[in-house]
Amino acid sequence: MDRDTFMRTLADEGFPEPVLVTREPGHMDEHSHPFEAKALIVAGEMTIGAAGQERLYRVGDVFHVAANVPHVEYYGPQGVQYLAGRKG
Repeated sequence: MDRDTFMRTLADEGFPEPVLVTREPGHMDEHSHPFEAKALIVAGEMTIGAAGQERLYRVGDVFHVAANVPHVEYYGPQGVQYLAGRKG
């Protein structure tokens, strides 16, 4: 998905203006957030693991994590940068 389409999608779904998140290579142990997150990968890559399954996201991919869902995050060898909309 391109950036403009992503921004329109967030607005249509009631998300506030997204924030740019940068993560260095590595990982974040299992955690959850009290908010729903939808994000567009703009550089690098990351893998999200939840409910016993993992999925790799690369530039142009969008990921969605519902509020309070335990998950782990693995950041690629060059890290990752993504635009994240958060609501709730």
